[in-house]
Amino acid sequence: MKERIFLKVQRKDIKFSWLFVASLLNNAGASFLWPLTTIYLHNYLHESLTLAGWVLLGMSLMMIVGDSVGGYLFDHWKPWQTGIMSAALATLGVVALIFWHGWPVYGLLLLVIGFGDGVNMTILNSLATWVTTTSTRHVFNMLYVAMNIGVVIGTLIVGYAIKFGITTVFIIAAVCYAALTLVVTLHFNVAPKTHRAKSQVASQRRTQMPLLVGLILLLLLAINLAYSQWESVISVHMTNLGIPVLNYSLLWTLNGLIIVICQPFITRFSERFRIENVILVGITLFAASFFMLIFARSYVAFIVTMIVLTFGEMIGHPALPAWIAVKAPATEAGRYQGFSNIAIAFGRAIGPLFGGLMLDYATFSKLFLAVGIVQMIALFAVYGRAHFERQRKTDVAKNARD
Repeated sequence: MKERIFLKVQRKDIKFSWLFVASLLNNAGASFLWPLTTIYLHNYLHESLTLAGWVLLGMSLMMIVGDSVGGYLFDHWKPWQTGIMSAALATLGVVALIFWHGWPVYGLLLLVIGFGDGVNMTILNSLATWVTTTSTRHVFNMLYVAMNIGVVIGTLIVGYAIKFGITTVFIIAAVCYAALTLVVTLHFNVAPKTHRAKSQVASQRRTQMPLLVGLILLLLLAINLAYSQWESVISVHMTNLGIPVLNYSLLWTLNGLIIVICQPFITRFSERFRIENVILVGITLFAASFFMLIFARSYVAFIVTMIVLTFGEMIGHPALPAWIAVKAPATEAGRYQGFSNIAIAFGRAIGPLFGGLMLDYATFSKLFLAVGIVQMIALFAVYGRAHFERQRKTDVAKNARD
């Protein structure tokens, strides 16, 4: 009885520390599944690489659906209950994998988990907009740290756990998801700060998306389309140059360690500047790393390129969903964070396909040039629009004084 009363009591504020933990657990659990899928389907279940690609695409698409559903339910229903159900759904999917991980059950359960992850990640990002103890930019920067710590933990452990069998991997992943469900259940029943009553929100017409937000979403799609090349075709490019696969894996370890160590310092420094200037610097560095790939032929060159990419990623990437949160109407936080996650997931879903098509008709150098140019075009569109809106506000204020 006491426990039921406790769970029904709404907290006044959401604690960022628990959001950090939830994001870490979610990404750690997911990191036990994503890197393993291709290897498990091909090496253990003896299915084709093409089938593995379709499974990953299906999981990405289910995450996109989950992002959309999560955003809608956050704005129009109950965020806490939605978070519990999505985390529990993903947990049940991973628990089921412990007992049933043959084909095609394995693929079907990944679709369920992808949908649950999509809903839950949107709920976590939307709840981040309710944090009042620190700035929105700081919250999203630190959530980015949590995400990367989770990825580093997950990818490191899975390499050792797989030696004890695939069941061991799924058991550890299930523990992460179960802990996530517990955190959501105990700590995210928070009284809405910016939402109106359910009836008011339901009757409210959706606002038209600001052009700037639409351009930010396109930029998110472009940089994640580019990022997915690192997760797909660049490993092939490096092995073609005679660089071992192990060396490619170590680049990701370097990426994760730099982010975990340096992101808190980058966050403190970047918050002193306007968000559009921070994004300009960060995404320019990120895009520049792809132009550098055109000339990379040695492992040292790839290390330098990864360092440039990582610093651009740390500076620019977390600021984009934070900027969307600032620009979104208060009653549509879930909808706009859903759009943000959809842009990220869609970019990563079509990225490998885009890279494969480019390489069928062109070279690696032309692929890297193309994704670099696409990012810079999207970046300048965002920066130009932000500058125009700021100048217009300045002119309006000046006319009002006159």
